[in-house]
Amino acid sequence: MSTKNKNNGRTIARACQLMLFAVSLLYLPYLTAQYGTGSGDWPSYGGDTGSTKYSPLAQIDGANFERLEVAWSWTSVDADLDIEALQEVNPDVNINNFQGTPLKIDDRLYIITALNLISAIDAATGETLWTHNPEVYLSGPPINIIGYHSRGVAYWSDGEEERILAATNDGYLLSLDANTGLPDPDFNGGRVDLSIGIPRATRGDLDYLGAQPVSVVSPPIVIGDILVTSQITQARPLMRERPPMWVRGFDIRTGETLWTFHTIPLAGEFGVESWGEESWRRTGNTGVWSMMSADPELGLVYLPVEAPTDDFWGGNRPGDNLFSQSLVAVDAQTGERRWHFQMIHHGIWDYDPPAAPNLIDITVAGRDIKAVAQVTKQGFVYTFDRATGEPVWLLEERQVPQAPTIPGERLSPTQPFPTRPPAFEKQGLSIDDLIDFTPELRAEAIEIVSEYTYGPLYTPTTLTVRGGNRGTVIRPSAGGGANWMGASVDPTTAIIYIPSSDSITVPIMVETDPAQSTLTYRRISNSGIRGPQGLPILKPPYATITAIDMNSGDIVWQVPNGDRFPRDENHPALEGIDLPPMGGGGRNPILVTPTLLVHAQNYSDGALLVARDKATGAELASIPLPAAARAAPMSYEYEGRQYIVVAVLTEAAPQLIAYALPN
Repeated sequence: MSTKNKNNGRTIARACQLMLFAVSLLYLPYLTAQYGTGSGDWPSYGGDTGSTKYSPLAQIDGANFERLEVAWSWTSVDADLDIEALQEVNPDVNINNFQGTPLKIDDRLYIITALNLISAIDAATGETLWTHNPEVYLSGPPINIIGYHSRGVAYWSDGEEERILAATNDGYLLSLDANTGLPDPDFNGGRVDLSIGIPRATRGDLDYLGAQPVSVVSPPIVIGDILVTSQITQARPLMRERPPMWVRGFDIRTGETLWTFHTIPLAGEFGVESWGEESWRRTGNTGVWSMMSADPELGLVYLPVEAPTDDFWGGNRPGDNLFSQSLVAVDAQTGERRWHFQMIHHGIWDYDPPAAPNLIDITVAGRDIKAVAQVTKQGFVYTFDRATGEPVWLLEERQVPQAPTIPGERLSPTQPFPTRPPAFEKQGLSIDDLIDFTPELRAEAIEIVSEYTYGPLYTPTTLTVRGGNRGTVIRPSAGGGANWMGASVDPTTAIIYIPSSDSITVPIMVETDPAQSTLTYRRISNSGIRGPQGLPILKPPYATITAIDMNSGDIVWQVPNGDRFPRDENHPALEGIDLPPMGGGGRNPILVTPTLLVHAQNYSDGALLVARDKATGAELASIPLPAAARAAPMSYEYEGRQYIVVAVLTEAAPQLIAYALPN
């Protein structure tokens, strides 16, 4: 292309970006009032309580993205601890699982680290202003199998006082003075013990791995003067008698418990009949492990509720098991259920709703709807009127496979399928889905999967038999599809953007020893399937981004996240093959701006921060990252300068990197 044509193209692109920026300005008052990012701040984990991950800032665009430079970097304060000494006491101490996304309010950022240290950071320089260390590592190993981690904090202010709210891996709810980092003495002395009031959750009564009974990995959410927090317990239990992970609302000033929503109903409550054999009395889990959303105007909090004990076998809990694997809207003031929808009846696939529900205003067939969209591991987007719970599009109860299954299992004969939007991820497994770069690879892949049970979505789990059936292939995997990275929303176009992964899980299910477990059958681990010659068993792409117009329920575009192979591109079996786009960059959270989608791509030999055209999905530009990124990026403005911040996992210690255009 000639220099003249290149310049003309840049001029046109810049004109389009300016036009989009002008349109975004029209929405700015709306965004400021409704979503909270219009002022240039980032006051909630997803930018706003609607979990849009949208910023109206447009100083950074496709034309200048590659000019971004590091404005400041911040090294996790976990690195200041004597990690080797801590590991002698607690071998599970590890600082590298950094998933935190900071908040930005006025001239400060607030972040929580892998070990749950909470810091305030200068928005212009990255200097640490204060740090609070709750010393969670002194409570023993973390409940979550991936180790110590936390994704964010919450912020509250009444115009005079300011608080940073956080919940910890060892099951405490904290309130800190945002200016000093000191615990708020009026908030129950600075912290609330979340194990108190939960059946079978006595602090100090450790599980078989030595962990406390209650933990939190996701940020609480603030709506008015109410603080709502989630909690989780052991996901690989030996016993069916687990603590129920009820959701509670707290007075943000005093720490007093204002209400409790029983995610497993009690006697006489709505839904208790869905727990056969009175299994509600003993069953646990069924909490919210991911992020929540809230609508301050409606006064509702939206809870994506997980599976009950055990994730992959339900013989001890016959029935549909409300409110497991449901989206539940509760009154923020009282905790009263306003509406719910169960997306999985009697779940045995670990298909928890994995991410914050996205609040999105849409127009369907000429009707304006304040909607909530829940992305799922199984690749669906369930969409409801967020005030009433009425489905926006028809949901069909369809017959699902009933065999083979594990003895004692009593499956639901049907599961709910959305008629719109279409599934954004491939579902179930057939021979046609297997790697086919060469006939030899295809033949070997067919031989490999012949040892497993597989079929359409919701094929039941089966026992793992030595020398026989190696278990049931679950696709999308128990990790999704979508996961905690969630989706992002453009409120100006009603388009939702979903990062997703195509992978499989094989739960290793075994019969237990009655002397050791009250679960007759349980999952001892999850496995994948090693493909032919160590290659993936599935065709590419392995990670995609999907844009869906929520006004129509149509997929606008779907692109692989990266053209490269996720592993060894020089594998001898691939020599001479013209590979399709591979989607090897991973499933990464997305930031939306007036013109761009911004996210990471992680490869074995490096990482990139990528800018895409949000109208087409095309990659516009990228810059190298110093290490792999996992957390959701965010954007803020300070003194007229736009910053994009992302957490990376450098070899020495995790860091926040703030990028901006040159001054």
